[in-house]
Amino acid sequence: VQLQASGGGLVQAGGSLRLSCTASGRTVSNYHMSWFRQAPGKEREFVSAITRSRNTYYADSVKGRFTTSRDNAKNTIYLEMNGLKPEDTAVYYCATSAGLILSSLRLRDQYNTWGQGTLVTVSS
Repeated sequence: VQLQASGGGLVQAGGSLRLSCTASGRTVSNYHMSWFRQAPGKEREFVSAITRSRNTYYADSVKGRFTTSRDNAKNTIYLEMNGLKPEDTAVYYCATSAGLILSSLRLRDQYNTWGQGTLVTVSS
C-alpha cells in the first residue's frame, strides 16, 4: 500500500491550496482516511478525516477553512484549504490504517500507513 500526497507550495496568507492523496494498493472508499500536519519543531497533529461513509471531522484550528473530500473514481482524497494563515505552515501527510475506529481518528499512533508528505508554506 502506498499513499502519494501532492499539491503543496508557497502561498500568501488568505490564499488557497488543494492537496491530493492518491492510494495504490488500497481502495480509499473502504477505509477511513486522514490528514495530519507537522510544523517545524512541533509534533504531528490531526487536521481532518473522511470516513468510509464520507463523514468528515476537523481539528478546531481548521474548522470552517479546510474541507476534506474523496473521489472514488480517482482513488484520491483531497484537502481544500482556504483562508490560509502563517500558522498553517507545515508538512502535510495523508494517512490510513486498516481497522481504524472512529474514536481513534485523531490519534496519530493508530495509523500505520503514511504518505511522504507535502510542504505547505504560508507567507505573511
